[in-house]
Amino acid sequence: MADPAGGARYVVEADGGSRGNPGPAGYGAVVRDADTGQVLVEAAEYIGHATNNVAEYRGLIAGLKAARDLDPDARVAVRMDSKLVVEQMSGRWQVKHPDMRPLAAEARAVLPAGNVTYDWIPRERNKTADRLANEAMDAGRQGRRWEPAPRPAAPAVSTAAATDEPLPAAGAGTAAAAGSVAGTPRAGWAGPADLGTPTTLVLLRHGETPLTPHKRFSGSTGSDPGLSEKGRWQAERAADSLAARGTVQVVVASPMLRTRQTAEATARRLGLEVRIEEGLRELDFGAWEGLTFAEVMERHPDDLTTWLGSAKAKPTGSTESLTTLAQRVAQARDRIIARHPGKTVLVVSHVSPIKTLVRLALGAPPDAVHRMELSAASLCAVQYYSDGNASLRLLNDTSHLR
Repeated sequence: MADPAGGARYVVEADGGSRGNPGPAGYGAVVRDADTGQVLVEAAEYIGHATNNVAEYRGLIAGLKAARDLDPDARVAVRMDSKLVVEQMSGRWQVKHPDMRPLAAEARAVLPAGNVTYDWIPRERNKTADRLANEAMDAGRQGRRWEPAPRPAAPAVSTAAATDEPLPAAGAGTAAAAGSVAGTPRAGWAGPADLGTPTTLVLLRHGETPLTPHKRFSGSTGSDPGLSEKGRWQAERAADSLAARGTVQVVVASPMLRTRQTAEATARRLGLEVRIEEGLRELDFGAWEGLTFAEVMERHPDDLTTWLGSAKAKPTGSTESLTTLAQRVAQARDRIIARHPGKTVLVVSHVSPIKTLVRLALGAPPDAVHRMELSAASLCAVQYYSDGNASLRLLNDTSHLR
Protein backbone atom coordinates (compact mmCIF):
# COMPACT_ATOMS: atom_id res chain seq x y z
CA MET A 1 0.00 0.00 0.00
CA ALA A 2 1.23 3.49 -0.76
CA ASP A 3 2.35 5.79 2.02
CA PRO A 4 0.60 9.18 2.12
CA ALA A 5 4.05 10.78 1.94
CA GLY A 6 4.72 8.93 -1.31
CA GLY A 7 5.94 5.43 -2.07
CA ALA A 8 4.81 1.99 -1.02
CA ARG A 9 5.44 0.62 2.49
CA TYR A 10 7.40 -2.61 2.81
CA VAL A 11 8.97 -4.73 5.51
CA VAL A 12 12.36 -6.26 4.75
CA GLU A 13 13.46 -9.25 6.82
CA ALA A 14 17.07 -10.29 6.22
CA ASP A 15 19.57 -12.74 7.63
CA GLY A 16 22.89 -14.34 6.81
CA GLY A 17 24.92 -17.22 8.12
CA SER A 18 28.33 -18.83 7.93
CA ARG A 19 29.06 -22.45 8.74
CA GLY A 20 32.41 -21.96 10.43
CA ASN A 21 32.46 -18.16 10.80
CA PRO A 22 34.28 -17.70 8.54
CA GLY A 23 33.19 -20.56 6.36
CA PRO A 24 30.67 -21.42 3.64
CA ALA A 25 28.14 -18.61 3.84
CA GLY A 26 24.84 -17.46 2.42
CA TYR A 27 22.12 -14.91 2.91
CA GLY A 28 18.35 -14.70 2.70
CA ALA A 29 15.94 -11.79 2.44
CA VAL A 30 12.21 -11.34 2.07
CA VAL A 31 10.14 -8.27 1.18
CA ARG A 32 6.60 -8.12 2.57
CA ASP A 33 3.71 -5.74 2.09
CA ALA A 34 3.69 -3.72 5.29
CA ASP A 35 -0.09 -3.85 5.63
CA THR A 36 -0.94 -7.42 4.63
CA GLY A 37 2.32 -9.24 5.41
CA GLN A 38 2.16 -10.82 1.96
CA VAL A 39 5.53 -11.98 0.62
CA LEU A 40 6.35 -10.00 -2.50
CA VAL A 41 9.98 -11.00 -3.12
CA GLU A 42 12.36 -13.63 -1.82
CA ALA A 43 16.10 -13.50 -2.42
CA ALA A 44 18.94 -15.78 -1.37
CA GLU A 45 22.47 -16.56 -2.48
CA TYR A 46 25.45 -18.68 -1.52
CA ILE A 47 28.39 -16.27 -1.30
CA GLY A 48 31.34 -18.59 -0.74
CA HIS A 49 33.75 -18.23 2.20
CA ALA A 50 32.69 -15.36 4.47
CA THR A 51 31.79 -14.41 8.03
CA ASN A 52 28.34 -14.25 9.61
CA ASN A 53 28.42 -10.46 9.61
CA VAL A 54 29.36 -10.21 5.93
CA ALA A 55 26.52 -12.58 5.09
CA GLU A 56 24.07 -10.57 7.21
CA TYR A 57 25.03 -7.35 5.47
CA ARG A 58 24.73 -9.04 2.09
CA GLY A 59 21.22 -10.17 3.03
CA LEU A 60 20.31 -6.64 4.06
CA ILE A 61 21.60 -5.21 0.77
CA ALA A 62 19.70 -7.80 -1.25
CA GLY A 63 16.48 -7.07 0.63
CA LEU A 64 16.80 -3.30 0.25
CA LYS A 65 17.51 -3.61 -3.46
CA ALA A 66 14.55 -5.91 -3.94
CA ALA A 67 12.29 -3.36 -2.20
CA ARG A 68 13.75 -0.53 -4.27
CA ASP A 69 13.13 -2.50 -7.45
CA LEU A 70 9.47 -2.77 -6.51
CA ASP A 71 9.24 0.95 -5.76
CA PRO A 72 12.24 3.34 -5.72
CA ASP A 73 10.26 5.67 -3.41
CA ALA A 74 9.39 2.91 -0.94
CA ARG A 75 9.33 3.37 2.82
CA VAL A 76 11.05 0.31 4.28
CA ALA A 77 11.08 -1.11 7.81
CA VAL A 78 14.06 -3.44 8.13
CA ARG A 79 13.83 -6.18 10.73
CA MET A 80 16.85 -8.32 11.53
CA ASP A 81 18.04 -10.49 14.42
CA SER A 82 21.59 -9.14 14.02
CA LYS A 83 22.08 -6.57 16.78
CA LEU A 84 25.38 -5.52 15.17
CA VAL A 85 23.88 -4.67 11.78
CA VAL A 86 20.81 -2.96 13.24
CA GLU A 87 22.86 -0.78 15.59
CA GLN A 88 25.46 0.10 12.95
CA MET A 89 22.88 0.94 10.29
CA SER A 90 20.89 2.97 12.83
CA GLY A 91 24.03 5.03 13.48
CA ARG A 92 24.32 4.12 17.15
CA TRP A 93 27.43 1.96 16.71
CA GLN A 94 30.48 2.70 14.60
CA VAL A 95 31.41 0.41 11.71
CA LYS A 96 34.97 -0.44 12.68
CA HIS A 97 35.74 -3.62 10.73
CA PRO A 98 37.23 -2.90 7.28
CA ASP A 99 35.17 -5.68 5.67
CA MET A 100 31.96 -4.14 7.00
CA ARG A 101 32.51 -0.52 5.97
CA PRO A 102 31.94 -0.89 2.21
CA LEU A 103 28.93 -3.12 2.84
CA ALA A 104 27.37 -0.63 5.25
CA ALA A 105 28.03 2.16 2.75
CA GLU A 106 26.42 0.14 -0.02
CA ALA A 107 23.36 -0.57 2.11
CA ARG A 108 22.95 3.12 2.95
CA ALA A 109 23.14 4.06 -0.73
CA VAL A 110 20.24 1.85 -1.86
CA LEU A 111 17.42 4.09 -0.58
CA PRO A 112 17.32 7.57 0.93
CA ALA A 113 18.22 7.45 4.62
CA GLY A 114 14.86 8.90 5.65
CA ASN A 115 13.02 6.08 3.88
CA VAL A 116 14.52 3.23 5.95
CA THR A 117 14.15 2.32 9.63
CA TYR A 118 15.85 -0.54 11.49
CA ASP A 119 14.53 -2.75 14.27
CA TRP A 120 16.01 -5.74 16.05
CA ILE A 121 13.78 -8.81 16.31
CA PRO A 122 14.36 -12.17 18.03
CA ARG A 123 15.65 -14.99 15.86
CA GLU A 124 12.34 -16.87 16.07
CA ARG A 125 10.63 -13.94 14.34
CA ASN A 126 13.12 -13.99 11.48
CA LYS A 127 12.53 -17.58 10.43
CA THR A 128 11.80 -16.91 6.75
CA ALA A 129 15.07 -15.08 6.09
CA ASP A 130 16.97 -17.64 8.17
CA ARG A 131 15.43 -20.47 6.14
CA LEU A 132 16.37 -18.79 2.87
CA ALA A 133 19.96 -18.30 4.04
CA ASN A 134 20.25 -21.97 4.96
CA GLU A 135 18.70 -23.03 1.65
CA ALA A 136 21.33 -20.94 -0.14
CA MET A 137 24.16 -22.53 1.88
CA ASP A 138 22.76 -26.01 1.20
CA ALA A 139 22.59 -25.22 -2.51
CA GLY A 140 26.17 -23.97 -2.49
CA ARG A 141 27.36 -27.14 -0.76
CA GLN A 142 25.73 -29.13 -3.57
CA GLY A 143 27.43 -27.02 -6.22
CA ARG A 144 24.27 -25.31 -7.46
CA ARG A 145 22.58 -21.94 -7.17
CA TRP A 146 19.60 -21.33 -4.92
CA GLU A 147 16.30 -21.18 -6.78
CA PRO A 148 13.07 -19.86 -5.29
CA ALA A 149 10.40 -22.42 -4.46
CA PRO A 150 7.19 -22.12 -6.50
CA ARG A 151 4.61 -19.91 -4.84
CA PRO A 152 1.61 -17.82 -5.89
CA ALA A 153 2.53 -14.89 -8.10
CA ALA A 154 3.01 -11.58 -6.35
CA PRO A 155 0.93 -8.57 -7.39
CA ALA A 156 1.94 -7.14 -10.75
CA VAL A 157 4.60 -4.44 -10.65
CA SER A 158 4.40 -1.53 -13.04
CA THR A 159 7.28 -1.34 -15.47
CA ALA A 160 7.67 2.36 -14.71
CA ALA A 161 8.57 1.59 -11.10
CA ALA A 162 10.55 -1.61 -11.65
CA THR A 163 14.12 -2.04 -12.75
CA ASP A 164 16.44 -5.03 -12.81
CA GLU A 165 18.40 -5.48 -9.63
CA PRO A 166 21.86 -3.91 -9.85
CA LEU A 167 24.87 -6.11 -9.72
CA PRO A 168 27.72 -6.97 -8.03
CA ALA A 169 28.09 -7.50 -4.61
CA ALA A 170 29.30 -7.21 -7.69
CA GLY A 171 30.29 -4.63 -8.29
CA ALA A 172 32.05 -2.50 -5.93
CA GLY A 173 30.63 0.41 -4.03
CA THR A 174 27.30 0.64 -5.81
CA ALA A 175 26.57 -2.82 -7.10
CA ALA A 176 26.63 -6.43 -6.07
CA ALA A 177 25.93 -9.73 -7.76
CA ALA A 178 22.35 -10.32 -6.70
CA GLY A 179 20.77 -13.65 -5.84
CA SER A 180 17.79 -15.19 -7.58
CA VAL A 181 14.62 -13.21 -7.00
CA ALA A 182 11.09 -14.56 -7.05
CA GLY A 183 8.35 -12.29 -8.33
CA THR A 184 6.18 -11.39 -11.27
CA PRO A 185 8.09 -11.00 -14.56
CA ARG A 186 8.17 -7.40 -15.71
CA ALA A 187 6.17 -6.58 -18.80
CA GLY A 188 8.24 -7.13 -21.90
CA TRP A 189 10.95 -9.01 -20.00
CA ALA A 190 11.48 -12.67 -19.26
CA GLY A 191 11.43 -13.44 -15.57
CA PRO A 192 14.15 -15.23 -13.57
CA ALA A 193 12.14 -18.45 -13.52
CA ASP A 194 12.10 -18.40 -17.32
CA LEU A 195 15.78 -17.72 -17.89
CA GLY A 196 17.41 -19.31 -14.85
CA THR A 197 20.43 -17.89 -13.07
CA PRO A 198 22.53 -15.66 -15.33
CA THR A 199 26.29 -15.96 -15.61
CA THR A 200 27.90 -12.79 -14.26
CA LEU A 201 31.24 -11.57 -15.56
CA VAL A 202 32.82 -9.03 -13.23
CA LEU A 203 35.31 -7.24 -15.46
CA LEU A 204 38.38 -5.85 -13.71
CA ARG A 205 40.96 -3.83 -15.60
CA HIS A 206 44.50 -4.45 -14.35
CA GLY A 207 46.17 -1.97 -12.03
CA GLU A 208 48.59 0.69 -13.17
CA THR A 209 51.93 -0.16 -14.77
CA PRO A 210 54.80 2.30 -15.28
CA LEU A 211 53.25 3.08 -18.70
CA THR A 212 49.70 3.79 -17.49
CA PRO A 213 50.11 7.31 -16.00
CA HIS A 214 51.65 8.49 -19.27
CA LYS A 215 48.80 6.95 -21.30
CA ARG A 216 51.19 4.95 -23.46
CA PHE A 217 49.89 2.20 -25.72
CA SER A 218 50.56 -1.12 -24.01
CA GLY A 219 49.30 -4.12 -25.93
CA SER A 220 50.06 -7.80 -26.27
CA THR A 221 53.32 -7.48 -28.21
CA GLY A 222 55.13 -4.80 -26.22
CA SER A 223 57.33 -5.00 -23.13
CA ASP A 224 54.66 -6.77 -21.01
CA PRO A 225 55.18 -4.53 -17.96
CA GLY A 226 54.21 -5.61 -14.48
CA LEU A 227 52.30 -3.56 -11.94
CA SER A 228 53.85 -0.45 -10.44
CA GLU A 229 53.73 0.17 -6.70
CA LYS A 230 50.47 2.07 -7.15
CA GLY A 231 49.16 -0.72 -9.39
CA ARG A 232 49.84 -3.29 -6.68
CA TRP A 233 47.98 -1.09 -4.18
CA GLN A 234 45.04 -0.84 -6.60
CA ALA A 235 44.98 -4.60 -7.06
CA GLU A 236 44.84 -5.12 -3.30
CA ARG A 237 42.01 -2.60 -2.91
CA ALA A 238 40.03 -4.36 -5.62
CA ALA A 239 40.71 -7.66 -3.87
CA ASP A 240 39.49 -6.22 -0.54
CA SER A 241 36.26 -5.05 -2.13
CA LEU A 242 35.57 -8.25 -4.03
CA ALA A 243 36.41 -10.44 -1.03
CA ALA A 244 34.09 -8.42 1.21
CA ARG A 245 31.22 -9.12 -1.16
CA GLY A 246 32.07 -12.79 -1.45
CA THR A 247 30.31 -13.38 -4.78
CA VAL A 248 33.26 -14.30 -7.01
CA GLN A 249 33.49 -18.04 -7.59
CA VAL A 250 36.03 -18.22 -10.44
CA VAL A 251 38.98 -16.01 -11.42
CA VAL A 252 40.04 -15.81 -15.07
CA ALA A 253 42.78 -13.57 -16.45
CA SER A 254 44.58 -12.52 -19.59
CA PRO A 255 48.05 -14.11 -19.90
CA MET A 256 49.81 -10.73 -19.63
CA LEU A 257 51.91 -10.13 -16.48
CA ARG A 258 49.93 -7.10 -15.30
CA THR A 259 46.61 -8.94 -15.44
CA ARG A 260 47.96 -12.05 -13.77
CA GLN A 261 49.38 -9.98 -10.92
CA THR A 262 46.07 -8.14 -10.51
CA ALA A 263 44.08 -11.37 -10.58
CA GLU A 264 46.35 -13.10 -8.08
CA ALA A 265 45.57 -10.48 -5.43
CA THR A 266 41.88 -11.41 -5.44
CA ALA A 267 42.49 -15.13 -5.95
CA ARG A 268 44.70 -15.26 -2.83
CA ARG A 269 41.99 -13.61 -0.75
CA LEU A 270 39.33 -16.03 -1.96
CA GLY A 271 41.42 -19.19 -2.00
CA LEU A 272 40.95 -19.61 -5.76
CA GLU A 273 43.32 -20.32 -8.63
CA VAL A 274 43.84 -17.96 -11.56
CA ARG A 275 42.76 -19.53 -14.84
CA ILE A 276 44.37 -18.11 -17.97
CA GLU A 277 42.29 -17.28 -21.04
CA GLU A 278 44.41 -16.32 -24.06
CA GLY A 279 41.51 -14.59 -25.76
CA LEU A 280 41.47 -11.87 -23.07
CA ARG A 281 44.87 -10.42 -23.99
CA GLU A 282 45.12 -6.80 -25.10
CA LEU A 283 45.10 -5.71 -28.74
CA ASP A 284 48.38 -5.91 -30.68
CA PHE A 285 49.32 -2.25 -31.11
CA GLY A 286 52.28 -2.98 -33.39
CA ALA A 287 54.61 0.00 -33.85
CA TRP A 288 52.52 2.05 -31.43
CA GLU A 289 53.61 -0.02 -28.43
CA GLY A 290 55.06 2.21 -25.73
CA LEU A 291 54.12 5.46 -27.48
CA THR A 292 51.70 8.14 -26.32
CA PHE A 293 48.74 9.17 -28.45
CA ALA A 294 50.55 12.40 -29.36
CA GLU A 295 53.66 10.47 -30.43
CA VAL A 296 51.60 8.15 -32.61
CA MET A 297 49.84 11.14 -34.16
CA GLU A 298 53.21 12.64 -34.95
CA ARG A 299 54.82 9.46 -36.37
CA HIS A 300 51.85 7.64 -37.93
CA PRO A 301 49.11 10.25 -38.44
CA ASP A 302 47.39 8.57 -41.38
CA ASP A 303 47.32 5.13 -39.76
CA LEU A 304 45.95 6.56 -36.51
CA THR A 305 43.23 8.54 -38.28
CA THR A 306 42.22 5.48 -40.28
CA TRP A 307 42.20 3.29 -37.17
CA LEU A 308 39.96 5.70 -35.28
CA GLY A 309 37.53 5.75 -38.19
CA SER A 310 37.37 2.06 -39.10
CA ALA A 311 37.08 -1.05 -36.94
CA LYS A 312 38.76 -3.03 -39.73
CA ALA A 313 41.91 -0.89 -39.73
CA LYS A 314 45.00 -2.07 -37.84
CA PRO A 315 47.59 -0.07 -35.90
CA THR A 316 50.83 0.37 -37.79
CA GLY A 317 52.55 -3.01 -38.06
CA SER A 318 49.84 -4.79 -36.06
CA THR A 319 48.23 -8.12 -36.83
CA GLU A 320 44.84 -7.14 -35.33
CA SER A 321 41.97 -4.76 -35.93
CA LEU A 322 39.15 -4.00 -33.53
CA THR A 323 37.02 -6.35 -35.63
CA THR A 324 39.36 -9.30 -35.14
CA LEU A 325 39.75 -8.35 -31.47
CA ALA A 326 35.98 -8.51 -31.06
CA GLN A 327 35.89 -11.97 -32.61
CA ARG A 328 38.46 -13.48 -30.23
CA VAL A 329 37.04 -11.68 -27.19
CA ALA A 330 33.54 -12.96 -28.01
CA GLN A 331 34.93 -16.49 -28.36
CA ALA A 332 36.69 -16.15 -24.99
CA ARG A 333 33.46 -14.86 -23.43
CA ASP A 334 31.52 -17.82 -24.81
CA ARG A 335 34.11 -20.29 -23.48
CA ILE A 336 33.94 -18.75 -20.00
CA ILE A 337 30.14 -18.82 -19.94
CA ALA A 338 30.07 -22.43 -21.16
CA ARG A 339 32.57 -23.53 -18.52
CA HIS A 340 30.96 -21.65 -15.61
CA PRO A 341 27.21 -21.36 -16.24
CA GLY A 342 25.28 -19.50 -13.55
CA LYS A 343 28.44 -18.47 -11.69
CA THR A 344 30.03 -15.13 -10.92
CA VAL A 345 33.38 -14.99 -12.70
CA LEU A 346 36.03 -12.34 -12.15
CA VAL A 347 37.57 -11.56 -15.54
CA VAL A 348 40.83 -9.58 -15.31
CA SER A 349 41.72 -8.05 -18.64
CA HIS A 350 42.65 -4.83 -20.44
CA VAL A 351 41.05 -1.67 -21.80
CA SER A 352 40.24 -2.90 -25.31
CA PRO A 353 38.83 -6.35 -24.41
CA ILE A 354 36.71 -5.00 -21.55
CA LYS A 355 35.33 -2.15 -23.64
CA THR A 356 34.58 -4.68 -26.36
CA LEU A 357 32.66 -6.93 -23.96
CA VAL A 358 30.63 -3.94 -22.82
CA ARG A 359 30.01 -2.85 -26.42
CA LEU A 360 28.86 -6.32 -27.43
CA ALA A 361 26.54 -6.53 -24.41
CA LEU A 362 24.93 -3.24 -25.43
CA GLY A 363 24.79 -4.05 -29.12
CA ALA A 364 26.68 -0.81 -29.77
CA PRO A 365 28.68 -0.11 -32.95
CA PRO A 366 32.43 -0.81 -33.01
CA ASP A 367 33.45 2.83 -32.67
CA ALA A 368 31.69 2.93 -29.28
CA VAL A 369 34.94 1.68 -27.72
CA HIS A 370 36.45 5.11 -28.41
CA ARG A 371 33.68 6.74 -26.35
CA MET A 372 34.18 4.88 -23.07
CA GLU A 373 36.40 5.73 -20.13
CA LEU A 374 37.99 2.78 -18.34
CA SER A 375 40.27 3.60 -15.43
CA ALA A 376 43.03 1.40 -14.07
CA ALA A 377 41.66 -1.22 -11.63
CA SER A 378 38.07 -0.22 -12.45
CA LEU A 379 35.17 -2.66 -12.34
CA CYS A 380 32.44 -3.36 -14.86
CA ALA A 381 29.88 -6.16 -14.78
CA VAL A 382 27.73 -7.90 -17.37
CA GLN A 383 25.15 -10.63 -16.83
CA TYR A 384 24.44 -13.18 -19.56
CA TYR A 385 21.13 -15.04 -19.77
CA SER A 386 20.18 -18.38 -21.26
CA ASP A 387 18.24 -16.72 -24.11
CA GLY A 388 21.44 -15.07 -25.36
CA ASN A 389 20.68 -11.61 -24.01
CA ALA A 390 23.06 -9.61 -21.84
CA SER A 391 22.61 -6.84 -19.29
CA LEU A 392 25.27 -4.27 -18.40
CA ARG A 393 25.19 -3.82 -14.62
CA LEU A 394 28.25 -1.69 -13.88
CA LEU A 395 30.71 0.48 -15.80
CA ASN A 396 34.07 1.95 -14.73
CA ASP A 397 33.42 1.75 -10.99
CA THR A 398 36.41 2.95 -8.96
CA SER A 399 34.73 3.50 -5.57
CA HIS A 400 37.02 0.88 -3.99
CA LEU A 401 40.02 3.07 -4.79
CA ARG A 402 38.77 6.16 -2.96
